[in-house]
Amino acid sequence: MKHFLSVNEVSNLPQLVENALAYKDNPFKDAALGHNKRLGMLFLNPSMRTRISTQIAAKNLGMDAIVFNVGQDGWTLEFEDEAIMSGTTVEHVKEAAPVLGKYFDILGVRTFPSLKNKEDDYSELYINQFIKYAGVPLLSLESATLHPLQSLTDIITIKEAFKEKRKPKIVLTWAPHVKALPQCVANSFSQWLNAWGGADFVITHPEDYELDSKFTKGATITHDQDAALKDADFVYIKNWSTYTDYGKIYCNDPEWMLTNEKLATTNNAKVMHCLPVRRNVELSDEILDGTSSIVTQQAGNRVWAAQAVLAELLKSSKQ
Repeated sequence: MKHFLSVNEVSNLPQLVENALAYKDNPFKDAALGHNKRLGMLFLNPSMRTRISTQIAAKNLGMDAIVFNVGQDGWTLEFEDEAIMSGTTVEHVKEAAPVLGKYFDILGVRTFPSLKNKEDDYSELYINQFIKYAGVPLLSLESATLHPLQSLTDIITIKEAFKEKRKPKIVLTWAPHVKALPQCVANSFSQWLNAWGGADFVITHPEDYELDSKFTKGATITHDQDAALKDADFVYIKNWSTYTDYGKIYCNDPEWMLTNEKLATTNNAKVMHCLPVRRNVELSDEILDGTSSIVTQQAGNRVWAAQAVLAELLKSSKQ
């Protein structure tokens, strides 16, 4: 594994999941793997779980992890080639990234979409510029379009929670929100589940909230949330803004919020969310405080997803 940007870098997904669960059982079994290695973590937008879990994962492998908040702690970066830097940007990625490549053995970068220009966001300019100029393995801590560490975590959690010898039915359902959010988590979850192939996968959302088909191909897609939820084993809750008419909120119907009444037709489904979650907007108190919610178990597994990926990047760099 040269970089970790999406499921496309993973050669054996079931094995990666098993590696993560093995780290959960024995967090320090590879404590020398990252000895004298440094992980740099650059955040161009806020984070809690991604930041802390990846730091813990690095420490478990014997790595030093250094966190840098680009917007607060450093110069404003320019990413466009041939830019005339007479505005607010102070340092170009062409200088910043190679220097960071000399400081760190692995570089983690978290970016966020503007939700204003689809072509710019979906080009993944920021991530790709770091790959081009840093010269070290790049770990996506979330990009403009994908959140691969979250999606690996989600599959780990499903694997851990589902013990029956059949394919689970997994539903990704859109939820209301007070502002427009990116498609990253929904795109990524769809991409990873389809690559995993171990589930009956259904996506449900209001009209006009279709995701990019390159991520959802292979899933059943419906606008009927009630029909989608029937007999589900897992329900993943996530808001996202429109993709075609990019970054908009058309519908904010509170009827799309998941409740115990809606869960009644499921197969005692476990409820998942990447967090943070707006209570009684995306998910009701009765769900989050009830026995169906596994959101904190899911969040806890972020450590083991990050540790499994970091271990693969470290092993590959030694070859």
